Amino acid sequence: MATMDDVAHMAVELPDVTEGERHGNLTWFVGGKAFAWERPFSKADIKRFAGATPPGGPIVAVRVADLDDKESLLFNHSKAFFTIPHFDGYAAVLIQMKAVTKKALNDAIIDAWLACAPPHLVHQYLGTEGPALE
Repeated sequence: MATMDDVAHMAVELPDVTEGERHGNLTWFVGGKAFAWERPFSKADIKRFAGATPPGGPIVAVRVADLDDKESLLFNHSKAFFTIPHFDGYAAVLIQMKAVTKKALNDAIIDAWLACAPPHLVHQYLGTEGPALE
């Protein structure tokens, strides 16, 4: 089982990450973009579960590169990764902390960071050559 402390530790170890708050929830940013954040269910979210029990918290949301990556994550990690109608058409997934392994969580946080970081940071992190800066 992973914790929000694990999320915080994994996120702040990545280059140029800042930790802050957005909509009253702990959020991690790179290049001004949120790539991971606490995501408790709103009353509207709970209502959409139509009597079914929503996944237990804590829940973290992470950005993904695109909707194909989202579908792949949901298919390959169906116990811990999920989505809700509010996230339809949005390149992000939700992760149930008590169901995710630390490795899967770390991979998701790194991928979220890669999806949001400025290209020069991505190239530096991956050790690849990026386009020449002018």
